[in-house]
Amino acid sequence: MDSTSVVRAVVRDRVEVALTGPDPSALRLGLLLPLSGALGLTGPSGLMASALAATELNTAGGVVGRQVQLVLVDAGQAPEVVAADALSLAGLVDAFVGFHTSDVHRALEVALGGRVPYIFTPPHEGGHRRAGVVLLGDSPTRQLAPAVRWLVARRGARRWALVGSDYIWPRAVHRAAGGIVRALGAEVVAERLVPFPGSGIDAEAIVTGLARVRVDAILLSLVGRDLAQFNRVFAGSRLASRVVRLSGSLEENGLLAAGGDDTGELYAAMRSFAGQGDDRRMSLAERHLALFGGTAPVLDAYAEACYDGVHLAAALAAISALTPARAQQATVSLLTSGDRGPWSAAPLGPPRAGGFLARATGLDLTVITPLSR
Repeated sequence: MDSTSVVRAVVRDRVEVALTGPDPSALRLGLLLPLSGALGLTGPSGLMASALAATELNTAGGVVGRQVQLVLVDAGQAPEVVAADALSLAGLVDAFVGFHTSDVHRALEVALGGRVPYIFTPPHEGGHRRAGVVLLGDSPTRQLAPAVRWLVARRGARRWALVGSDYIWPRAVHRAAGGIVRALGAEVVAERLVPFPGSGIDAEAIVTGLARVRVDAILLSLVGRDLAQFNRVFAGSRLASRVVRLSGSLEENGLLAAGGDDTGELYAAMRSFAGQGDDRRMSLAERHLALFGGTAPVLDAYAEACYDGVHLAAALAAISALTPARAQQATVSLLTSGDRGPWSAAPLGPPRAGGFLARATGLDLTVITPLSR
């Protein structure tokens, strides 16, 4: 079976689902993925990972006898459009799972209004969430503080610049980063938020401005194509070999879009990387290869988290906790207690806590060290 057939076996058309109505025999999950827009380059990887999880669940007999179906929504569109598309499915799916930018996340949270559980899988901006919203990723402080600490200690990074896209998550990153950097005795000497979404960034102008303030390090919270464009331009500048760049949104597909990086000074802090070589990642890669072959998109950290999100939804459904009232607390219990319930029976089990610091080496992200909190 080719990759297209695998995906078609578990994905249902959104319009068809709206026309045919609920199906009690299926566990339907609205799959929110950026198939367009700034993060569109990560969408195919997320779709393959989600289809892998659904296929594994269905091969094992489904969830309490129900076959898992994925109803795909393009979460790369404008926030109000994504929210309207999701709201039209609110009575037709058992939960939503996915990753996308946080402006879309907030619009979805408001539109859904606690009607259906919503598992948001990537790094997030922190803060309070409404009933039914489950966060699998890390807040800016949890994700980035250990990496900044390592770079200050090991690379002598004292003068930091903060460069990000102008929406919710990068703004939260900048707020957290200021406190992290100052607590380490370093300083923030420049800050820049660029319009988002837009038709592209003026990376040359940003790099020129950074040269003027003599930065040692740049914390990048640009996303998707804007991050790739900035890294392409920066790698060709005179700053490239002496200024550290750290990103909380760089993964393998984004590095490929940037054309790779051989400066030795581009770092990423994420939950996982494709080449890190531990048992969990190797098992995931083997399962992915067996189902989709060697030409499928690389499974990046966003994709792995979405894979986990689908298995989490199934675990919650198996214990009758896939409801707005129970999903948050039940997830905490599954992640932190000794009894992981049905999630323990998943091929990889629940995700690990913590993350890793990796450095770009050509087209690869090579893990340097685990990041303890």
